[in-house]
Amino acid sequence: MKINKQRGISTTRLVSIIAVIIVTFLVLHFAFTHYRIPSGSMMPTLLIGDFILVNEFSYGVRLPGLNTKIIEVGKPQRGDVVVFRYPENPSIPFMKRLVGLPGDLIEYDYATKMLSINNEPVVQTLVGIYVGMGSGSRMTGSKLIIEYLPGGTEHSILVSSRESVFSLGKEWIVPENEYFVLGDNRDNSKDSRFWGTVPEANLIGKVLFVWMNFDWNNGGFNWQRLGTQI
Repeated sequence: MKINKQRGISTTRLVSIIAVIIVTFLVLHFAFTHYRIPSGSMMPTLLIGDFILVNEFSYGVRLPGLNTKIIEVGKPQRGDVVVFRYPENPSIPFMKRLVGLPGDLIEYDYATKMLSINNEPVVQTLVGIYVGMGSGSRMTGSKLIIEYLPGGTEHSILVSSRESVFSLGKEWIVPENEYFVLGDNRDNSKDSRFWGTVPEANLIGKVLFVWMNFDWNNGGFNWQRLGTQI
């Protein structure tokens, strides 16, 4: 019986495979970043101890370290949970929900705790009373509400049952190339209501999902958070 000799992989093909592996590694390394949630300002969407994956190419490809956009990929959308450089100290990464686009008129009434965009109140539906766990237990008793942003996006927010220390509403017009962001934990978030809008150049990326949660006050690993999409 004649046996055909099996030849090894060619040098050219081996080089091509290695090049693909290196390029793939570099893309994954620079496009996706991991962050850990240290506070409850984005509850109930993100919990203390969540480890999240962020796509840093969501809003364009930038030169590493220079923050110069070289490829336009996509535009921030209302409802995105975004990571950005804190305007008052760009060395600190912050995370909030984007609710206001350039040119929007944003109003927030501290008495009713209602958000309005372009003179239209944002629809809210009361779900019930929130029960927190672990490090988020202090939020137990807050109102759990579904908020419906213009464009069809919806998400959960927490509103304190206590009366706000503020009594007057306030309004903002979002400047060109800037965005208005809020925390989902509305009474426990320092956001655009306090320090203003986020310049487009400060955006780092869009939060994709939770890949792990570890909270000592909740027994360690919370496997139910694994793969939670944002």
